[in-house]
Formats: sequence, C-alpha cells, structure tokens
Amino acid sequence: MIQELNLRNWKSFDSAQLNIDPLTFVIGTNASGKSNILDAFLFLLRIANGQQIKAAINGETGAPPLRGGLDWIFRMGQTECQVGVVINTDRKEIFYKYQITLRKTADFNGCEIISEQLILINHNNPRMSDKQLFYTGKENSGDAVIPVYFYTGKRGSQRRIDMNRAYSILSQVENLNVTKEVRDAAKLVCDNLKRIFILDPIPNHMRVYSQLAETLTTDAANIAGVLAALSPDRKEEVERELTKYIRPLPEKDINKIWAETVGRFGTDAMLYCEEGWTSEAMTTIDARGMSDGTLRFISVVTALLTGKEKSLLIIEEIDNGLHPSRAKELVNVLKALGQSRQIDILCTTHNPALIDALGNSMIPFISYVKRNPETGVSEIELLEEKANLAKLMAGGSVGDLMVQGKI
Repeated sequence: MIQELNLRNWKSFDSAQLNIDPLTFVIGTNASGKSNILDAFLFLLRIANGQQIKAAINGETGAPPLRGGLDWIFRMGQTECQVGVVINTDRKEIFYKYQITLRKTADFNGCEIISEQLILINHNNPRMSDKQLFYTGKENSGDAVIPVYFYTGKRGSQRRIDMNRAYSILSQVENLNVTKEVRDAAKLVCDNLKRIFILDPIPNHMRVYSQLAETLTTDAANIAGVLAALSPDRKEEVERELTKYIRPLPEKDINKIWAETVGRFGTDAMLYCEEGWTSEAMTTIDARGMSDGTLRFISVVTALLTGKEKSLLIIEEIDNGLHPSRAKELVNVLKALGQSRQIDILCTTHNPALIDALGNSMIPFISYVKRNPETGVSEIELLEEKANLAKLMAGGSVGDLMVQGKI
C-alpha cells in the first residue's frame, strides 16, 4: 500500500513529504496547498491507468483537468516538477520507490517526461544497495521516444528499450520482454496507484435515479445503482452495515437504508431510508428528501463497504455538511471500517470539532499544510513535530489551536 507521497516543485510545493497511515488527516487554512496534494494522487491514478501524461493533467473524455491544468502543475518560476511514492509490500523489509519528473516543453504548450525510475529498497539488509529496476536515460527534448534501462539480474548489465514518452513508463512495462522481477514490481506499484479512490460526493447528484453499476463514481451519483447491483446476500450485508453506521447521525432514528431497482426493465435504482422515532411513526423517503449531510455520510460509508481492499480512499473536506456534534460518530466509522476492510483513509478537514474528536492518540497521524511566510511555498509538517506543541496544547485542544490560527 502507499506509504509516502513525495513532491518537488509540484504546484505550490517546493519539496515536501506526506506520510500515509491507516487513517491520516491533513489540516490547513484555505489556499495552504491541501488540494494540490489530492491533485498529485489523481495524477498518479490517471497515469497508472494508462492515460497520456498531457491528458492526465488537462483531462480527457469528460474528465475534469487537475485544478489549473497544465499552466499550474509547475511551481511558479519552475519548468520541472516531480511526483513520487513509496509502496510497502507483504514483505515488511521490501519497499518500492517510484518517481516521475516532468518538464515543460520548449513551446510551453505541453509537458514531457524527462526522468522516471522504479527502485527496490531492502531495509532488511542495509549493506545491500538499492536496486534500480528501471530508469530513463538522457534524451533530447521533444523526441517521441525516451531510452529506458531495465534491470537484467546481471551485475552491471541493463537492457535498453526505447519507449513512448507520451505515457508513463510504469504503465507500459506489463507487456515488455523484461525480467519477471521488473514486471512484478511494476505491476504491484501500478495496482496500488490504480486503487486510489478520490471521493467528492455531490448530494444533488445522488438524489436522482442511477443505472446499476459495479463501482462508485467520484461524486457518488450512482450510489443507488451500486447498492442495487450487489448480489442478494452481499446487498443485505452491506445495507445492514450501512444502516448500523448511519443510525446515530440524524435527530430522527434511521431504521433502514436500502436501494432498489425501479422501472419496467429494472436497470435503474433509487436510494431509500425509513426513519422515525417510533415504530408507529416510521416514514419512508427517497434520496430526494434526504439532507446533504446524510447523503454525504452514506456515500463515505458505502465507499468503505464496497471499495477494494488495500486501497487508498481520499476524501476532501470529510465533514462537509456534518454537524459538529456528530464528529465522534464519523471518526468511529472511519476507524472501524478502515481497519476491517483494510482500506487506508486520507482526509482533509477544516473542522476543529472533528480534529478534537480524534483524540490526542491520533496526533502522530495528523499533518498540517502551511505557506512559508517568506517564500510562499507550501510545506507539510507532522503535527507532533511542531515546535512547542505540548506548551501550546496546555492552553487548549488542537481544535482550539486551529481556531486561534496557531496551527
């Protein structure tokens, strides 16, 4: 799973590292750079799925561009940027480090790969040097191909293959005649990047009928279709779990949440819930009558219940539309389902009540993003490493410090 994100000259960042834990929170003021982190994950997801580099940035076939598009992926005044990740494996001592470096083209209307590499790191044997499974060589700007050198298993020997530089090398390795070690490593890293899911639920999109579907869309518009398409046994299990976690959310008790097909052909579905304080006063409503906060919460729980195991779920402004008094319920859901489903969760938030609901034991898993007051570049710091944190917290909680602008 993804353990670390590294950025260099990416958007507002100079050089930054974000640690990814089973549950990670990123806090920071508006325009601090939190959304730029999410764009880096979206870029990696797209290139792992085989999109062209330019299309991954500018969007294609209806997909939106990264915020600001090509004009703003490079830090102001820079012509190169780098995005990288560290992936852990089932073997605790083995890690893979992947990096891709982009440069503006000479005409400033595009960008191209100038460097890409995949490295095996063995922490079990510090005397063993890192193994470069592939790396790119020197090339002329504007060439359609880029030389790539692959590990052959023989000391001092690499195999050169000239490859299409419009796509990431990582996404092209699977069909190459290279060693099994290189193919397996590239596939493992690629699969981890493909399992990034960025959830940005839009309640108005969730209130309409949706076609049956296997996977949730980023805006959760097809949530009813995903639930209704599950096998009968799995559908019953998911809807039971969904109801259990949603029940404490509203003032009225939710007795049941479910989706069912509608229409003559049964290819569309609608989301329903039964609510009320007593069995005699139960009311059935569909998604059109549910609140924004309830729909957003349902989408988060559904993403966790139906998402792929060993994936990374990213949720921007996780508490948007949620009353502060329900923050603890949200935290409990994230912890419980993330652990049981083996899904890592990365959330951004502005809500001090949510951060306080995490408790002090979660401080090591909170990063805060800020702008350097002298240079304006974004910086990522672990909250536990903030100078004088213990002294600051003597005067209030982490949430209080956020409100006071001290974090």
